[in-house]
Amino acid sequence: MQKLLLLALVGLGAQLVDGSLGMAYGVTSTTLLLAIGTNPAAASATVHLAEIGTTLVSGFSHWKFGNVDWKVVLKIGVPGAFGAFAGATFLSSLSTETAAPIMALILLVLGLYVFVRFTFQGLPKGNLGKPLRKRFLAPLGVVAGFVDATGGGGWGPVGTPAILASGRLEPRKTIGSIDTSEFLIAVAASLGFIWGLSDESIDYGWVLALLIGGVIAAPIAAWLVRHIPPRVLGAAVGGLIILTNTRSLLRSDWIDAPDAVRYTFYAVIYLAWAAALVYSINQYRSHAEEDRRIIAEAEAAAAAGESPDEKASV
Repeated sequence: MQKLLLLALVGLGAQLVDGSLGMAYGVTSTTLLLAIGTNPAAASATVHLAEIGTTLVSGFSHWKFGNVDWKVVLKIGVPGAFGAFAGATFLSSLSTETAAPIMALILLVLGLYVFVRFTFQGLPKGNLGKPLRKRFLAPLGVVAGFVDATGGGGWGPVGTPAILASGRLEPRKTIGSIDTSEFLIAVAASLGFIWGLSDESIDYGWVLALLIGGVIAAPIAAWLVRHIPPRVLGAAVGGLIILTNTRSLLRSDWIDAPDAVRYTFYAVIYLAWAAALVYSINQYRSHAEEDRRIIAEAEAAAAAGESPDEKASV
């Protein structure tokens, strides 16, 4: 009973972070399951089965708060479902330890870019409101879906920074669209795991516990992302990506850093992250009206079916 309660609390906390920042539900939940001895495929299967419910509630909540771009959801979600199914069937028979450090390095670079761009430059203005093309979203979806299924999490860490880095979609809609499209990934990955694993490998009590915690947190997270300033949200997401992937690299076979080295890196990252958040909050207060105007113009142009540049030239 204590284990189920702990899993429910993990599901609640993980979804609160995931729904607010667009990542970390799968990574957090899978890490705990692996720590108590679950094999990688069964851990990922458990998390993805729970995510069918949590992503459905999260997507509905983000839609109610106006955080979803449905064109982005379809363009990235459908290819992502194919990638997730392939990743699930692949993981059912093969480990991915070799690929993990490579992906962590790629994500770390993206995280650094997002962190620096939002902290020091604020809301990207040049491309905001311009459409995200299928030729960008489709390959991104396939890769993110495959990584998500094989790693027990990765849809948000891959998809969110890539879209944020494009500067074409404001942070709250990036997070809302990624969270909503994750429902398709969860369904496809779950089908792949059920295909590749026996039912005995999946503990449905654990699935239910994670689901209950996540469902409680989903609407709260959707409300939070609606009210957190884009500049602050971008700095927060970037810091989370840097911390998560630095941890993965330092613990990987590539580096296998001793505890003293790892904790020194973590301390530096936490201090830099805190300083960046304070700086971002102060800068947001100084430029709040300008950011609101940019977002309003981008949303109005998107609703009219034209880019902000086209709108300005009329």
